[in-house]
Amino acid sequence: MAVPCVRVPREDGEAVRSTLAEADLVTETREIVVEDGWLYIPVTDATAVPDDYEVVHRDVPTRETQTTPADIVDFTPSYERIGDVVVVDEDDPERAQALAAAVMESAIPARAVINRASKVKGDLRVRDWEVLAVAEDGTDRAPTETVHREYGCEYALDLAAVYFSPRLATERHRVAEQVRAGERTLDMFAGVGPFVVPFAKRGATAVGVDLNDTAIEYLRENARRNGVADRVTAIHGDVRTVTDPDGIDGDGTDYRDWADRLVMNLPHSAEEFLDTAVELASEECVLHYYDIQHEDDPYGPGERAIRAAAEPEYAVTVDTRHTVRSYAPHELNVVLDVRLSRT
Repeated sequence: MAVPCVRVPREDGEAVRSTLAEADLVTETREIVVEDGWLYIPVTDATAVPDDYEVVHRDVPTRETQTTPADIVDFTPSYERIGDVVVVDEDDPERAQALAAAVMESAIPARAVINRASKVKGDLRVRDWEVLAVAEDGTDRAPTETVHREYGCEYALDLAAVYFSPRLATERHRVAEQVRAGERTLDMFAGVGPFVVPFAKRGATAVGVDLNDTAIEYLRENARRNGVADRVTAIHGDVRTVTDPDGIDGDGTDYRDWADRLVMNLPHSAEEFLDTAVELASEECVLHYYDIQHEDDPYGPGERAIRAAAEPEYAVTVDTRHTVRSYAPHELNVVLDVRLSRT
């Protein structure tokens, strides 16, 4: 059966394989094939592969030595891995337990299997979890605690206390690749730092703000873990007060007119924070604005909201209109890369 593969020259193969593996995109059940000077690396999701890689479909051998959950259960399983925690989304208790047992029996390096028990809720963007299986590892870590790796960075986190989505790894990498050394960047809803840390690794001064104090503590830990603590400032509080150095638990800096690059990854309500984004923007600022809209007009509402907040103080140029993923039937998660230039 033909499967999606990234095709690269053989001499570039290991570097590309490593990059894809860090994003958790390499298929564990298929062999990598070498043919006529090309390497074919099977991937789990062709749509998540960065645009600068070539994706083709071809037959590649099954890796016989690996046992997957699909080999064990009598249904098509769906799951995702965040570090050594496997996340499932099963309403049927029997199927959930069967899948958890299959994951733990398979070749997947899993310490725990957890099931989504609620939607993301509240200002802190957390959800409830049902622990289905856990392997003792000699530590006192909670089943929801893990270390996730993507694109050369690693993030400690607790899924019960913070929001984190591995599905956005490719999008985060797309944005990070635009960052240049010396930029002043600010993530308005930073979480555990999956934008902040790679920005800092590329030489930017990076500030992350979040209402969730646990996420901010993890952001500080992740800055240290990735060797960028000297370029990262983590601020606990509402980003709408970050322009007042006396009104937020920060470093005393007034961030008005400061940011060369802003990230607004709060797609259900980012519009409410656009006035703050305009206050934070420097003379020339790139804004990454995430939104969820109906497929009939996925970009228009966001663009109109940005123009209403920024004009006439700034000239607004939309550099990129990009669909990140399908969010729900007829709804898309999109991003606008917007350049604000003070007039």
